[in-house]
Amino acid sequence: MSIKNLLNARYGSTQHPLADLSSEALNALHTETFEGLLKHRSVRAYETRAVPEHTVEMMVAAAQSASNSSNFQTWSVVSVTDPERKARLNAVSGNQKHIDACPLFLVWIADLARLRSLGEQRQVPHASLDYLESFLVANIDAALAAQNAAVAAEAAGLGVVYIGGIRNQADVVAKELGLPSSSFACFGMCVGYPDPSKPASIKPRLPVSAVLHKEQYDQNAFDVATREYNTIMNRFYTDQKMNTPGEWDLHTLSRLSGEKVLRGRENLKKNVNHLGFELK
Repeated sequence: MSIKNLLNARYGSTQHPLADLSSEALNALHTETFEGLLKHRSVRAYETRAVPEHTVEMMVAAAQSASNSSNFQTWSVVSVTDPERKARLNAVSGNQKHIDACPLFLVWIADLARLRSLGEQRQVPHASLDYLESFLVANIDAALAAQNAAVAAEAAGLGVVYIGGIRNQADVVAKELGLPSSSFACFGMCVGYPDPSKPASIKPRLPVSAVLHKEQYDQNAFDVATREYNTIMNRFYTDQKMNTPGEWDLHTLSRLSGEKVLRGRENLKKNVNHLGFELK
Protein backbone atom coordinates (compact mmCIF):
# COMPACT_ATOMS: atom_id res chain seq x y z
CA MET A 1 0.00 0.00 0.00
CA SER A 2 1.32 3.47 -0.86
CA ILE A 3 2.18 6.00 1.83
CA LYS A 4 -0.67 8.20 0.54
CA ASN A 5 -3.17 5.36 0.97
CA LEU A 6 -1.80 4.51 4.40
CA LEU A 7 -2.15 8.13 5.51
CA ASN A 8 -5.68 8.24 4.14
CA ALA A 9 -6.50 5.08 6.10
CA ARG A 10 -4.90 6.40 9.29
CA TYR A 11 -6.97 9.58 9.17
CA GLY A 12 -10.04 8.05 7.54
CA SER A 13 -10.03 10.88 5.05
CA THR A 14 -8.15 12.36 2.11
CA GLN A 15 -8.27 15.73 3.89
CA HIS A 16 -5.17 15.91 6.09
CA PRO A 17 -2.06 18.12 6.10
CA LEU A 18 0.08 15.54 4.29
CA ALA A 19 -2.46 15.12 1.48
CA ASP A 20 -1.03 18.06 -0.45
CA LEU A 21 2.55 16.79 -0.46
CA SER A 22 4.05 16.20 -3.87
CA SER A 23 4.73 12.68 -5.08
CA GLU A 24 8.45 13.41 -4.70
CA ALA A 25 8.01 14.42 -1.05
CA LEU A 26 5.82 11.39 -0.32
CA ASN A 27 8.36 9.07 -1.94
CA ALA A 28 11.04 10.53 0.34
CA LEU A 29 8.88 9.52 3.32
CA HIS A 30 8.33 6.02 2.00
CA THR A 31 10.83 4.24 4.20
CA GLU A 32 10.31 0.75 5.57
CA THR A 33 10.11 2.14 9.12
CA PHE A 34 7.54 4.83 8.34
CA GLU A 35 5.43 2.43 6.32
CA GLY A 36 5.50 -0.08 9.18
CA LEU A 37 4.38 2.55 11.70
CA LEU A 38 1.46 3.66 9.53
CA LYS A 39 0.37 0.04 9.01
CA HIS A 40 -0.07 -0.58 12.75
CA ARG A 41 -3.38 -2.06 13.83
CA SER A 42 -4.40 -3.85 17.01
CA VAL A 43 -4.46 -7.60 16.38
CA ARG A 44 -6.75 -9.75 18.52
CA ALA A 45 -6.90 -12.98 16.49
CA TYR A 46 -3.83 -15.20 16.15
CA GLU A 47 -2.53 -18.38 14.62
CA THR A 48 -1.61 -21.09 17.12
CA ARG A 49 2.08 -21.28 16.20
CA ALA A 50 4.52 -20.14 18.86
CA VAL A 51 6.61 -17.00 18.69
CA PRO A 52 10.27 -18.12 18.34
CA GLU A 53 12.41 -17.37 21.38
CA HIS A 54 14.98 -15.53 19.26
CA THR A 55 12.20 -13.22 18.04
CA VAL A 56 11.22 -12.46 21.64
CA GLU A 57 14.85 -11.69 22.43
CA MET A 58 15.07 -9.35 19.42
CA MET A 59 11.93 -7.59 20.64
CA VAL A 60 13.59 -7.09 24.02
CA ALA A 61 16.77 -5.83 22.33
CA ALA A 62 14.62 -3.28 20.46
CA ALA A 63 12.92 -2.38 23.74
CA GLN A 64 16.27 -1.82 25.41
CA SER A 65 17.24 0.46 22.54
CA ALA A 66 14.46 2.90 23.45
CA SER A 67 15.21 6.17 25.18
CA ASN A 68 15.05 6.03 28.97
CA SER A 69 15.42 8.58 31.74
CA SER A 70 19.00 9.09 32.99
CA ASN A 71 19.87 5.50 32.02
CA PHE A 72 17.98 4.35 35.12
CA GLN A 73 16.50 1.46 33.10
CA THR A 74 13.50 1.18 35.40
CA TRP A 75 11.46 -1.44 33.56
CA SER A 76 11.32 -5.20 33.14
CA VAL A 77 9.11 -7.56 31.16
CA VAL A 78 7.71 -10.97 32.03
CA SER A 79 7.13 -13.40 29.15
CA VAL A 80 4.14 -15.70 29.71
CA THR A 81 3.37 -18.66 27.48
CA ASP A 82 1.89 -21.14 29.95
CA PRO A 83 -1.83 -21.42 29.11
CA GLU A 84 -2.87 -21.85 32.73
CA ARG A 85 -0.97 -18.77 33.87
CA LYS A 86 -2.38 -16.77 30.96
CA ALA A 87 -5.86 -17.91 31.96
CA ARG A 88 -5.31 -16.74 35.55
CA LEU A 89 -4.01 -13.38 34.35
CA ASN A 90 -6.95 -13.11 31.95
CA ALA A 91 -9.41 -13.76 34.79
CA VAL A 92 -8.27 -10.55 36.50
CA SER A 93 -7.82 -8.56 33.27
CA GLY A 94 -11.39 -8.48 32.00
CA ASN A 95 -11.65 -11.95 30.46
CA GLN A 96 -10.46 -10.86 27.03
CA LYS A 97 -10.41 -13.82 24.64
CA HIS A 98 -7.28 -12.62 22.84
CA ILE A 99 -5.23 -13.11 26.03
CA ASP A 100 -6.11 -16.80 25.99
CA ALA A 101 -5.64 -16.97 22.20
CA CYS A 102 -2.24 -15.33 21.88
CA PRO A 103 0.78 -17.66 22.04
CA LEU A 104 2.82 -15.03 23.90
CA PHE A 105 1.67 -12.60 26.58
CA LEU A 106 4.15 -9.97 27.72
CA VAL A 107 3.62 -8.12 30.98
CA TRP A 108 5.54 -4.87 31.16
CA ILE A 109 6.78 -3.89 34.60
CA ALA A 110 7.51 -0.47 36.08
CA ASP A 111 10.50 -1.72 38.05
CA LEU A 112 12.09 0.29 40.86
CA ALA A 113 12.98 -2.90 42.73
CA ARG A 114 16.29 -3.22 40.89
CA LEU A 115 17.55 0.23 41.90
CA ARG A 116 16.20 -0.14 45.44
CA SER A 117 18.10 -3.42 45.78
CA LEU A 118 21.29 -1.81 44.47
CA GLY A 119 20.90 1.07 46.93
CA GLU A 120 20.56 -1.37 49.80
CA GLN A 121 23.50 -3.48 48.65
CA ARG A 122 25.73 -0.43 48.22
CA GLN A 123 24.38 1.15 51.41
CA VAL A 124 23.82 4.53 49.76
CA PRO A 125 20.77 6.84 49.98
CA HIS A 126 18.00 6.14 47.45
CA ALA A 127 15.00 7.92 49.00
CA SER A 128 14.05 9.52 45.66
CA LEU A 129 12.57 6.15 44.67
CA ASP A 130 9.69 6.84 47.07
CA TYR A 131 8.45 9.84 45.09
CA LEU A 132 5.77 10.01 42.40
CA GLU A 133 8.41 11.23 39.93
CA SER A 134 10.31 7.94 40.04
CA PHE A 135 7.11 5.92 39.67
CA LEU A 136 6.11 8.06 36.69
CA VAL A 137 9.55 7.67 35.10
CA ALA A 138 9.34 3.88 35.44
CA ASN A 139 5.93 3.76 33.77
CA ILE A 140 6.97 6.11 30.96
CA ASP A 141 10.14 4.16 30.27
CA ALA A 142 8.20 0.87 30.25
CA ALA A 143 5.82 2.34 27.66
CA LEU A 144 8.67 3.62 25.48
CA ALA A 145 10.36 0.22 25.64
CA ALA A 146 7.15 -1.66 24.86
CA GLN A 147 6.40 0.45 21.82
CA ASN A 148 9.85 -0.27 20.42
CA ALA A 149 9.16 -3.96 21.01
CA ALA A 150 5.78 -3.64 19.27
CA VAL A 151 7.38 -2.06 16.19
CA ALA A 152 10.00 -4.82 16.12
CA ALA A 153 7.29 -7.48 16.45
CA GLU A 154 5.30 -6.04 13.55
CA ALA A 155 8.46 -5.88 11.42
CA ALA A 156 8.84 -9.63 12.07
CA GLY A 157 5.31 -10.32 10.84
CA LEU A 158 3.67 -10.46 14.26
CA GLY A 159 0.67 -8.58 15.56
CA VAL A 160 0.14 -7.06 19.01
CA VAL A 161 -2.51 -5.49 21.18
CA TYR A 162 -1.95 -3.74 24.50
CA ILE A 163 -3.89 -4.83 27.60
CA GLY A 164 -4.63 -2.15 30.20
CA GLY A 165 -6.82 -4.60 32.10
CA ILE A 166 -3.67 -6.01 33.71
CA ARG A 167 -4.05 -3.10 36.17
CA ASN A 168 -7.52 -4.20 37.31
CA GLN A 169 -6.08 -6.18 40.21
CA ALA A 170 -2.45 -5.12 40.42
CA ASP A 171 -1.85 -6.98 43.66
CA VAL A 172 -3.11 -10.30 42.26
CA VAL A 173 -0.98 -9.90 39.12
CA ALA A 174 2.10 -9.11 41.22
CA LYS A 175 1.60 -12.31 43.20
CA GLU A 176 1.01 -14.41 40.07
CA LEU A 177 4.22 -13.13 38.47
CA GLY A 178 6.29 -13.20 41.67
CA LEU A 179 7.07 -9.50 41.45
CA PRO A 180 9.30 -8.04 44.16
CA SER A 181 8.28 -5.00 46.20
CA SER A 182 8.60 -1.72 44.25
CA SER A 183 7.55 -3.25 40.95
CA PHE A 184 4.20 -2.91 39.20
CA ALA A 185 2.63 -4.50 36.11
CA CYS A 186 1.58 -1.40 34.18
CA PHE A 187 0.18 -3.11 31.05
CA GLY A 188 0.18 -6.34 29.10
CA MET A 189 0.76 -7.09 25.44
CA CYS A 190 -0.66 -9.96 23.40
CA VAL A 191 1.77 -11.11 20.70
CA GLY A 192 1.31 -13.61 17.90
CA TYR A 193 1.08 -14.23 14.19
CA PRO A 194 -2.14 -12.62 12.91
CA ASP A 195 -4.90 -15.00 11.84
CA PRO A 196 -5.31 -14.23 8.10
CA SER A 197 -8.96 -15.28 8.23
CA LYS A 198 -9.71 -12.44 10.67
CA PRO A 199 -7.77 -9.45 9.36
CA ALA A 200 -7.62 -6.29 11.48
CA SER A 201 -8.17 -2.87 9.93
CA ILE A 202 -6.32 0.38 10.40
CA LYS A 203 -8.40 2.49 12.79
CA PRO A 204 -8.61 6.19 11.96
CA ARG A 205 -7.16 8.65 14.46
CA LEU A 206 -8.14 12.20 15.33
CA PRO A 207 -7.24 14.82 12.72
CA VAL A 208 -3.75 16.31 13.07
CA SER A 209 -5.32 19.63 14.09
CA ALA A 210 -6.65 18.02 17.27
CA VAL A 211 -3.25 16.92 18.51
CA LEU A 212 -0.68 19.23 16.90
CA HIS A 213 -0.75 22.71 18.43
CA LYS A 214 1.52 25.58 17.40
CA GLU A 215 3.04 27.56 20.26
CA GLN A 216 -0.07 27.27 22.47
CA TYR A 217 -2.96 24.85 22.93
CA ASP A 218 -5.87 25.60 20.60
CA GLN A 219 -9.15 24.40 22.13
CA ASN A 220 -11.20 25.62 19.16
CA ALA A 221 -9.21 23.48 16.73
CA PHE A 222 -9.87 20.46 18.92
CA ASP A 223 -13.62 21.13 19.00
CA VAL A 224 -13.84 21.34 15.20
CA ALA A 225 -11.62 18.28 14.73
CA THR A 226 -13.74 16.20 17.09
CA ARG A 227 -16.89 16.88 15.09
CA GLU A 228 -15.06 15.81 11.92
CA TYR A 229 -13.75 12.71 13.66
CA ASN A 230 -17.20 11.66 14.85
CA THR A 231 -18.29 11.53 11.19
CA ILE A 232 -15.17 9.56 10.18
CA MET A 233 -15.62 7.04 13.01
CA ASN A 234 -19.33 6.60 12.28
CA ARG A 235 -18.33 5.53 8.78
CA PHE A 236 -15.59 3.23 10.16
CA TYR A 237 -17.98 1.59 12.64
CA THR A 238 -20.45 0.96 9.82
CA ASP A 239 -17.82 -0.40 7.43
CA GLN A 240 -16.46 -2.74 10.12
CA LYS A 241 -19.96 -3.81 11.19
CA MET A 242 -19.16 -2.72 14.74
CA ASN A 243 -22.15 -2.29 17.01
CA THR A 244 -20.74 0.75 18.81
CA PRO A 245 -23.29 2.79 20.76
CA GLY A 246 -23.20 6.52 20.05
CA GLU A 247 -20.64 8.69 18.28
CA TRP A 248 -16.95 8.41 19.14
CA ASP A 249 -16.91 11.17 21.75
CA LEU A 250 -20.00 9.91 23.60
CA HIS A 251 -18.84 6.28 23.35
CA THR A 252 -15.43 7.27 24.74
CA LEU A 253 -16.88 9.37 27.54
CA SER A 254 -19.18 6.51 28.54
CA ARG A 255 -16.05 4.54 29.36
CA LEU A 256 -14.91 7.35 31.67
CA SER A 257 -18.20 7.87 33.50
CA GLY A 258 -16.96 7.02 36.98
CA GLU A 259 -15.90 4.34 39.42
CA LYS A 260 -18.24 1.67 38.07
CA VAL A 261 -16.42 1.47 34.72
CA LEU A 262 -12.90 1.24 36.19
CA ARG A 263 -13.21 -2.52 36.80
CA GLY A 264 -11.03 -2.56 39.90
CA ARG A 265 -8.68 0.22 38.88
CA GLU A 266 -10.45 2.61 41.25
CA ASN A 267 -8.28 0.85 43.86
CA LEU A 268 -5.08 1.34 41.87
CA LYS A 269 -3.42 3.90 44.16
CA LYS A 270 -4.03 1.71 47.20
CA ASN A 271 -2.72 -1.36 45.39
CA VAL A 272 0.35 0.49 44.16
CA ASN A 273 1.07 1.65 47.71
CA HIS A 274 0.85 -1.96 48.89
CA LEU A 275 3.33 -2.96 46.18
CA GLY A 276 5.98 -0.77 47.76
CA PHE A 277 5.48 2.61 46.10
CA GLU A 278 4.96 5.46 48.57
CA LEU A 279 4.22 8.07 45.84
CA LYS A 280 5.23 11.05 47.95
